Amino acid sequence: MQRSLADRLRSLTDRLGRRMSAPTLKIGVSARILHPQPGSKGLQSKTLQYLEQTAAHWLMSRNVLVLMVPTVDTGGLLHRSEVRLADYARHLDGLMLQGGADVCPLTYGEEPLAREWVGDRLRDEYEIELLHSFIEAGKPVLGICRGAQLINVAYGGTLYQDIVRQVPQAKRHVTDDYEKHRHELRFEPDGWLARLYQGTERALVTSIHHQSVKTLGQHLSVEAWSASDQVIEAIRGTGKGFVLGVQWHPEFHVPGDTGLLDSAPLLDEFLRAAERAA
Repeated sequence: MQRSLADRLRSLTDRLGRRMSAPTLKIGVSARILHPQPGSKGLQSKTLQYLEQTAAHWLMSRNVLVLMVPTVDTGGLLHRSEVRLADYARHLDGLMLQGGADVCPLTYGEEPLAREWVGDRLRDEYEIELLHSFIEAGKPVLGICRGAQLINVAYGGTLYQDIVRQVPQAKRHVTDDYEKHRHELRFEPDGWLARLYQGTERALVTSIHHQSVKTLGQHLSVEAWSASDQVIEAIRGTGKGFVLGVQWHPEFHVPGDTGLLDSAPLLDEFLRAAERAA
């Protein structure tokens, strides 16, 4: 019995040693931005940058280091810095673009159709520069919800500012149920996602978006559609490297929930691309 315990301890030590010696992937996550509220005091009077916990924990489930990439200000009057977003792309192994505020229509050459759809142009500019920095560095990019829309705009595409208003036949893609709202999607035949989820013709996903891809950007292909109304649900870069945007929220898919599309294969493929690029 003592020998068995010693053997187990030795085996555990060996595993820990291998884990500590193996390189750890470092994945950057773009920041969500809370802008100062007029007339507010304290934190609400400051610009805040943050990441959503579920997105971070989804990545961390594969024992990677997650680092939020803040905006940079090289011309700051108080705290001047020579750090560039490209520096993060050189030192990190991959990038995930978070969901959040609408993409500003001005970013893709349109005027907002409603005041509430003005979006966040500052964040657009920051994330587009961040996206291109990682692409140029040969690092993989995964966009979620807004992140997928941002990828399309960065590649020259446009968006429906509001699905309900601009796509009359469309079903609702966001409700007050938030992450509990689900709909079916279908994969583009012979596409990358169809091969990844071979044998799955339709899948149920979490849907929280009122905007979507309208005109597809250059060097992008459609990977998935909403099964009921043909709204584009996933896009992928056709050039060298891994660039993928999914309109749904795989980070909200709880492991073991067989009713939803398993998010593990998607995460693992993204991280394998990061390993190749490291």
